[in-house]
Amino acid sequence: MKERIKSLDSLRTIAILAVLLIHTTTRTLEASKFNIIGFSWTLFLNQIARFAVPLFFTLSGFVLELNYKEGTDYWSFIKKRFSKIFIPYAVWSLIYYLFIYSSNDDNFLRVILTGNASYQLYFIPTLCIFYMVFPLLHKLYKYFTKLPVLIFLGSLQIYLLYLDYGVAEFKFPDPLHIAILAYFFFIIGIVSARNKEKINIFVNKWKHILPVITALLGLFVFWEGRTRFLATGNYLSYYSQWRPSTFLYTISIGLTLYYFFENTKNRNSIIERFSKHSFFVFFVHVAVLEGVWTAFAKSLFNLLGSDVAGKFLFDPLFFGVVTSLSFGLSYLVHKIPGAEKVMG
Repeated sequence: MKERIKSLDSLRTIAILAVLLIHTTTRTLEASKFNIIGFSWTLFLNQIARFAVPLFFTLSGFVLELNYKEGTDYWSFIKKRFSKIFIPYAVWSLIYYLFIYSSNDDNFLRVILTGNASYQLYFIPTLCIFYMVFPLLHKLYKYFTKLPVLIFLGSLQIYLLYLDYGVAEFKFPDPLHIAILAYFFFIIGIVSARNKEKINIFVNKWKHILPVITALLGLFVFWEGRTRFLATGNYLSYYSQWRPSTFLYTISIGLTLYYFFENTKNRNSIIERFSKHSFFVFFVHVAVLEGVWTAFAKSLFNLLGSDVAGKFLFDPLFFGVVTSLSFGLSYLVHKIPGAEKVMG
């Protein structure tokens, strides 16, 4: 069990780092006025990190199923799960609403319900939807995990992703919109928690092929976002992670990373120790990004963004500073008694 949890810790850390990479590179692309030809390196980093949020939903389903105790009362389960996330979510929503993005026109209640205080916070209301339906999914596990049903649910997810990305975006409001586009990732997590040995056999059998498939899918995600934006001019062509290609890419990279972390000899690596800070970093990093951008990153971008070498260096530097400060703040805040329950 401890080994499984350590693997999850490593995956969680990789996922939060990918979230930071998405947001720092998105700021670079915005500053370049969406010059994705001149900033192909930036777009490449942005696209290969697009597995982050889908993987988080998968990990959430895995952990819930792994730790669920039979006979748990529904409302006790909901109270326990919501108590861990709602206070930090409300606190950070208020911080972003009042101080970071204070031009938000929505009232605070709507902001809380939609996760609209800052652009990363939509994840929490969507996760709450999955929390609410999880006990039912757990009870119906033997029915919805029959192979024909799973194939149908997975195919339906891919079709919905195709419609939303390739035809016309659904008009459902957030967070319901995201929940519709992410439900199968959550289901994958639940199923994986009960089939760890089968997954181990699978990833060991295909350990040499999975990295190749992952690399090819990552390149396709990059190519797709690039060509579609050039054809449509719509930045959502590369900004969205809700598309069939990222569905396959997330599964492939998740299995590849799972194999790596399950078989690495370094069980006490720093990437695992960082996991406990991922929740706080999720909340704080956008505020840090805005501060770093205003303080010096914008000027650095103007200095380095005019030549090839500068463009290559800027994104790792920007990402490194935002990441270091975010994890550093988490480390300091977690030293304060009780702060973790309030701030994440």
